[in-house]
Amino acid sequence: MEKKLFIVLSFMVFIACGCSSLLPSTKTDTGSRWESFDEAKKTFDKIVPYKTTAGDLNAMGLDPLKTPNMEVLTYLDIIQRFMPHPSITADYLDKGLQDCISAKDCCRAREFTLREIKKERRGNVFLDFFKFKRKTSTSGWEFQPLIVMKDDLVVYKMWSGKPNINETVEENNPLGPLQNSGELLSKLASDMI
Repeated sequence: MEKKLFIVLSFMVFIACGCSSLLPSTKTDTGSRWESFDEAKKTFDKIVPYKTTAGDLNAMGLDPLKTPNMEVLTYLDIIQRFMPHPSITADYLDKGLQDCISAKDCCRAREFTLREIKKERRGNVFLDFFKFKRKTSTSGWEFQPLIVMKDDLVVYKMWSGKPNINETVEENNPLGPLQNSGELLSKLASDMI
């Protein structure tokens, strides 16, 4: 009897103390060769419009056939991206984009997303499991370059991204698993009618 009581008490102490290693975590990695935002940005900064060629891009690791998660865009995709409304004409665009769009089928762009994001739930296993309190930390980076080419020559480049992702979301539900039971009951009632 004492052994069972010891096991039960040990289990209760374990749950009460919380062991965050038992909480779920996720990691998103696009499988790129760059380990950080800065590394990816340094490679991007080596690209010079009207000088860098498709062969140069491939040598930098930006080959659409070998680099994961890269999308090849046509001139129609570029028009939709940069001229989404008829009031925006080609005159408003950068010279490189104008040259590319006027080249039609000789115009291509390479766009891809590099990211490494880690999400971890932190805190007490008991409170998390029963949805009383959940704390999720997200960290990482994201880099999204767009490289526009006419024939095999880069004519335009731009990037967007998040150099340093660091956020925490904390959910508090005083009623725990019963917090959303009102919605569940009303749904069940409406299904019965």
